[in-house]
Amino acid sequence: MADLMRVQSGARNDAGNDARSEALSYAQQHLYYPVSAYEMDHGEGVHLYDTDGNAYLDCASGTFNLSLGYGHPEVVKAMRDQVERLVHTTSTFQTAPVNELVRRLVDVTPANLTKVHLKVSGGSTANEGAVKMAQIATGRRDVVTLFRSHHGQTMMTTTMSGESFRKTPFPHLMPGVLHVPDPYCLRCFYRQAGPDSCGMLCVERINDFLDHAGSGSVACVVVEPISGSGGNIVPPDGYLPALRALCDERGIVLIFDEIQTGIGRVGRMFAAEHYGVRPDILTTAKGLGGSGAQIAAIVADERMSGLSPDHHSFTYGGNVLAAAAAAATLDVIGRAGFLENVREVGDHIMERLRALAARHPAVVDVRGLGLMIGIEIGDDRGRPHSERAQALARRGMDHGLVLRTSRYGRGNVIKIRPPLILTRDEADLLCDRLDALFAAEAAA
Repeated sequence: MADLMRVQSGARNDAGNDARSEALSYAQQHLYYPVSAYEMDHGEGVHLYDTDGNAYLDCASGTFNLSLGYGHPEVVKAMRDQVERLVHTTSTFQTAPVNELVRRLVDVTPANLTKVHLKVSGGSTANEGAVKMAQIATGRRDVVTLFRSHHGQTMMTTTMSGESFRKTPFPHLMPGVLHVPDPYCLRCFYRQAGPDSCGMLCVERINDFLDHAGSGSVACVVVEPISGSGGNIVPPDGYLPALRALCDERGIVLIFDEIQTGIGRVGRMFAAEHYGVRPDILTTAKGLGGSGAQIAAIVADERMSGLSPDHHSFTYGGNVLAAAAAAATLDVIGRAGFLENVREVGDHIMERLRALAARHPAVVDVRGLGLMIGIEIGDDRGRPHSERAQALARRGMDHGLVLRTSRYGRGNVIKIRPPLILTRDEADLLCDRLDALFAAEAAA
């Protein structure tokens, strides 16, 4: 009987596998974008489970947007309660969840930011709206961003972002974007020895770009306090204050793109708080939804008022259901000890990864803040090695890790950004698996 049950179970599994293969084949034929052979079934906490029951520790927090992991009970409850009352209504009307979210965002962002624009549907449209605000407030047009920046995938934010690969297919891009070098000390554009002796050239030389390469009509500088897709570049102390001073000197609006760094990712609610710098506009999205709700916001200084609703307003911006999820997310992250734990667990991972780097020559650098960590991969001479990074990320699945790399799979930095609820024990599991992954790569 036991043998028969095993045979029947095997037959059922074969049938299930056949059905999944057929569904995958259909999806691959009709989806506009490629998908992997892995089919995921559910998630819980920091883990994602495939249809075969295998568990993966998600080092990418979904698309870097699951700040509280999969199915956080407080976020799920807030959404369940709200869905029974009201999912969406025009922003002409007030609703309690949106009012509450506005209040909370003003409370947790820098004190000069008092105007909240929620009628944006994601990070791209938040960043684009922030630029429009700056253009209207200053009467100027041009935008300054960094070489490796990633600000979104609308046509405007595609143009604003660094990296030529983003722009190559498109014949008509937005004029008036000026790209300047990143504060990438490991591979300094100006070949300086370090921030203690360089005079912060990566800020000072922006003046030269503005004077000699720009149009003379610069509205704003848009910067990710730590680069998201560009390689997890952490600026040296003094960089962002110096950038603030340059913008003040020239009457330029400073915009912090905190789509990835915000909502606790760096161990503070926003990176602006960590660096002690007040931007004129701050954008947030991704982690604001907690467990996957689609929500974004622009939070601006009063001086940035003037953007008319008919110039930047999207149907699903300010969605009532998503606002309820966001308010619950801010409740959890704002709780006593939560962000302290993010900092402590992040520091522990950094310490372990630096010890790992001493044993594995492929690891050139480990850098980050909180739970926004990058592992830079190189060849035996320390030169960037993108192919090696991609191979390690692919093999991560065999070691129970979901890994993503910089520059949309073109870069040489492995991004470690698990949900902020990660415990110290789970952090050790993550590091043990990374150690095994690097050891297997070295032995191959």
